[in-house]
Amino acid sequence: MIRAGLRARVVSGFAAGALALSSTMAFVSYEITRHSLLAEREDTAVRAAYYDASVVRAGITAVNPDLAAVLRALDTGENRRALVLRNGAWYSRNADTGEVVPAALQERVGEGRPAVQRILDDGVPTLVVALPISADTTFYEVDSLAELDHTLRVLTVVLTGVAIATALGGAWLGAYASRYVMRPLVRVADAAQNIVRGGLDARLDPAQEPDLARLTTSFNHMVDELSARLERDRRFAADVSHELRSPLQTLAAAASVLTRRKDSLDDRTATAAGLVADEVSRFQRLVDDLLTLARGDQPAERTAVDVAELARRACRERGLPPGIVHPAGDLIWSVDRRRLNQLLGNLLDNAAAYGGGATAIRLELHGGDGRLEVDDEGPGVRPEDKPVIFDRFVRGGAAHTRGNSDGTGLGLALVAQHAAAHDGSASVLDRPGGGARFRVDLPGCAS
Repeated sequence: MIRAGLRARVVSGFAAGALALSSTMAFVSYEITRHSLLAEREDTAVRAAYYDASVVRAGITAVNPDLAAVLRALDTGENRRALVLRNGAWYSRNADTGEVVPAALQERVGEGRPAVQRILDDGVPTLVVALPISADTTFYEVDSLAELDHTLRVLTVVLTGVAIATALGGAWLGAYASRYVMRPLVRVADAAQNIVRGGLDARLDPAQEPDLARLTTSFNHMVDELSARLERDRRFAADVSHELRSPLQTLAAAASVLTRRKDSLDDRTATAAGLVADEVSRFQRLVDDLLTLARGDQPAERTAVDVAELARRACRERGLPPGIVHPAGDLIWSVDRRRLNQLLGNLLDNAAAYGGGATAIRLELHGGDGRLEVDDEGPGVRPEDKPVIFDRFVRGGAAHTRGNSDGTGLGLALVAQHAAAHDGSASVLDRPGGGARFRVDLPGCAS
């Protein structure tokens, strides 16, 4: 299950809270208004019914009264109609026969007490007022509440719209609040990303967010400790590598003497001398690579370089056909020549050692950013090795294992470091058709 991000949770929380509050307020407002309007409407209907009942009472005192004529004399308007139940017979101004009057209401008013009941008459809310006039006569007035029902429907729509608008406003407020709250975290993330790219001078200002002073102070202290640790490691690697160069040169000279006199030695001694010379040579390359890594924090010295010709020269030095370089013509980039030359050489050496040799070198420029790709025809890189393939001392098909090659295990680490010096990145992909594709992106290469 994928959990929503912090900003999404804040926005949804504000929206849900605003919707709950506005819905509650809308419901309470609707109920109060509804009860108030219904009570007022019922009072008006009862007063009108009492007045009309008094008119009917006066009309039936005559001998042989004409109830229909008495009812026609009532001013009931369009929303009200009057009914009289006298001696079991219904009288009205039209064809009403009393079916609209509920039996329960008739029973209550039959006890000699006035009664009021709300009903639905053909789906229309209606109020029926029952008033006893005499022992054998009851007056009923049916009052339509259609207009009030329409008003309540409109009120429902309005309050629903207000609730939705309030929820949207809450979501907007949540989005604004989340952006405001997330600003310090965004600055922390930007500073951390800057540190990942090698910018160890990135710091946070505690004065910008006093409430997060502890976080910013701890973050700055962590960066200081990290910077000091990296500087100690760099100095240690540089000092060790530098101190090893003198005895290595002596060993290399002695191995060279043994190699030149190998023909005068017996087979076993000659083989041992060859192994010593090979290991001394590999040790020298390792020391040189460690020194390069130790000095890798220096910025790239960009100049205009024909990278296509640089790639073709690297191919010729390694016995590869220059035709694998694309494009075939000139391509001028603004890069550090020394770094790019070593970067490209390490990729070609890696392809030769682990990928059966390079099959293509592509150089492209996209919107001012350079991209270099080296394809090989080997078995490719396993998915679990891709995240660590550019780490130090990772060689062969598995991470942190020692392969059969005489490489130092620092070649791809140097590739990543040279790319980072250009504010770029290195990655490895699967080549269509099999093999690996090493890609280096170098921003700002347009000369």
